[in-house]
Amino acid sequence: MTERILVTGGCGYIGSHVVRQLSESGSSVVVYDNLSTGFRDALTHGEELVVGELADRGALEALFGQRHFTTVLHFAAAIIAPESVSLPLKYYGNNTRNTLGLLETCVKFGVKQFIFSSTAAVYGFPDGGVASEETELAPINPYGTSKLMSEWMLRDVGAAHDMKYVALRYFNVAGADPQANMGQRTPEATHLIKVACQAALGMRESINIYGTDYPTPDGTGIRDYIHIEDLASAHLYALKYLENGGESTAMNVGYGHGSSVREVLAVIEKISGTGLNIIEADRRPGDPASLVARADRIRTLTGWQPRYNSLETIVADAWRWESRMAGK
Repeated sequence: MTERILVTGGCGYIGSHVVRQLSESGSSVVVYDNLSTGFRDALTHGEELVVGELADRGALEALFGQRHFTTVLHFAAAIIAPESVSLPLKYYGNNTRNTLGLLETCVKFGVKQFIFSSTAAVYGFPDGGVASEETELAPINPYGTSKLMSEWMLRDVGAAHDMKYVALRYFNVAGADPQANMGQRTPEATHLIKVACQAALGMRESINIYGTDYPTPDGTGIRDYIHIEDLASAHLYALKYLENGGESTAMNVGYGHGSSVREVLAVIEKISGTGLNIIEADRRPGDPASLVARADRIRTLTGWQPRYNSLETIVADAWRWESRMAGK
């Protein structure tokens, strides 16, 4: 069977879950990844892996010429917002420039559908801490800006060429495959739930709360946490939407409700049965008090419905995965 779907960054945390779901749905997938943050064994269904750099135009064009892809899902990017402040050119290179090259290749070889891994960071500090797709786009760091620039390129490419796209703006992704076969493995990960699980396992001495004086019910930041399996399935629904003739658009992917840092840590203590050594620290620059999705558009346009919409479920699956990784 001729390969038709290309997934860039498909060996990473989010990409690998999407690749698995695509394969389980019967799609034939080729993964393109440089393995800088991804893992070869994250591909669990025998998907073909091509190891390469997005900046290598010759390798990309050779692959597109062989496979005749109709669809591209693009995950390959640098994603650590604080790092982007100190290394902005890394982010404009990895995220924006490499997306430009990928889009040029897609246009040259007639790709019809493009799903883009974007971020709620394009909103910056939305009024009231809630963002819809109509909220002003005002990123506050190079990471968010690099993703927004890619969205702008997609918008203009879609207007000029026969390629439809969906930009999925993720909120706070967490959790793991419920069977604990795959999850987040990035060594320097900074995600709260992963870090707190590691603290409960004794792999870290403490867990920090950055800011306890926010204008929220318990003084700590509120985020819209979404289970990785629900986020992954959103990509399949977005792809089907395009295949059925849907128009290009951006869609938020979140649950529409938030949990505070203290609430998250309390659930981790409950599920792990372990008290955490919690250190209260100052706010980090650039952290909004609250960031929650208004995510009606994806439900209305694609029919996507989350299956794991529970903080306890997210934490329980993350705990199971981190325990397995720790050999416990």
